[in-house]
Amino acid sequence: MGFEGRRKGKFKVARKFIEKMKKSQEEVRAVLEKAQKEMKRYVDRKQEKAEEYKIRDLVLLSIKDLKWQMVERRSKKLTKWFMGPYRIKGIVLTNAIELELPSSIKICSVVNVS
Repeated sequence: MGFEGRRKGKFKVARKFIEKMKKSQEEVRAVLEKAQKEMKRYVDRKQEKAEEYKIRDLVLLSIKDLKWQMVERRSKKLTKWFMGPYRIKGIVLTNAIELELPSSIKICSVVNVS
């Protein structure tokens, strides 16, 4: 951070200030590393491992977020929880896949695997 003394001088106060700042920087760096490790450990503990899908696998699509398309259904209790199976067209990310959906389903073909 620029606290290096340029030349050795007779200013003891400045040298003490530089040493104090270096010590403070080391302490702050150690605390930040500890906090970062704690946060990573907490996040890693909460994350679930996603299933690995392959192209052309068959999967079911949850209708939890498709309620507006189920308007013609009379009873919520009697509707199915999942639709499909649908074929995987591509893998976008580790947690997102692209499905081959029929034209009657008017949603984006890329869905989250959860």
